[in-house]
Amino acid sequence: MGRDFWPACGYRLLNVGSDGRLTVTDDFLRSYLTRPELAPIPESCAAEHALHDALLAHPRRTVTAAEIAAIADADARENYGIWLRFRERLTTASSLEAAYAGLFGGDGVDVPPLFVHQLTQVILRHVLGENADALDARAAEMLFRAQKIAVLEDGAVMAADAVTIELYATGGTFGSLGELLARNRTPLRTVELDVLDRETADDYWERDERFDTSISLNRGRAALSALTGVLERWIAHFLGVEVKIAPQREIDDTRWAWHVGLDAEASALLNDLYNKVDVDDARMRRLLCLFQLDFADPAAMRPAIAGRPVYLAMAMDADNVLKLKPQNLLLNLPLARLQ
Repeated sequence: MGRDFWPACGYRLLNVGSDGRLTVTDDFLRSYLTRPELAPIPESCAAEHALHDALLAHPRRTVTAAEIAAIADADARENYGIWLRFRERLTTASSLEAAYAGLFGGDGVDVPPLFVHQLTQVILRHVLGENADALDARAAEMLFRAQKIAVLEDGAVMAADAVTIELYATGGTFGSLGELLARNRTPLRTVELDVLDRETADDYWERDERFDTSISLNRGRAALSALTGVLERWIAHFLGVEVKIAPQREIDDTRWAWHVGLDAEASALLNDLYNKVDVDDARMRRLLCLFQLDFADPAAMRPAIAGRPVYLAMAMDADNVLKLKPQNLLLNLPLARLQ
């Protein structure tokens, strides 16, 4: 039997359709109503309590503007407006994957980053499946949680959860992570950011929602191989194409035709390198990894560049934080057909 990891993401509240895509259920919608942003507090007004109770009973019910306006607290009114907009996206799309992809069209994302990250996590939970490898699961965290990067004297490039690092650095007990640790009866001061590698991978299953392990992003290390595998499966699930992604030391290609940055920093850096803009040493040091992506079937690519490699990169920002945007792989690959 496989591991039931990341239970808090709500994966078990979803249905899987005959096409392998995720289908939104009432219980999944209800899970958002129990979050602190929407759950009433004792001081909440009667109108807020009434609306919350009504939505718990029927999470797809129509909510009128008058019901929102009747809520006394301005923050609560705003939160309900945001959630209702998000609910509409979830319930009108053909699948959770379609709702996710639809967030990035038009004039920009109209829901908070938190919702985007939550959808990314639950879809990754589905993609990784019931027999997930521990290093794959840890690497997948990078797609929905920012990573703090440390470059050690010996050249090791280590990634750890940015929120966790901040929490430990301040000694605080605030926020959802602190609540999660408390529920797991994990003393903040005694949790260490152990390095997860092939030999220690199974340790992950005891702490899969603590986000308190670090991994090496160096070439040849198991975690980087796991990350490329996760990205390959992410692309296959959404786009239905098979690709192979492998780390590269440099882009030595006089016919460089296409690239995709896996984050905002890398996108800007690759654009400048492609256009032969001078890049100073400080920016180049932010470049963490280069990859080459090859399509198994060149016919799946735009005819003009069929068979050519696609170069990928990821880079940390000036604060040594890496914020991957896995949606870039869904929007910017040179596909022959529109998805």
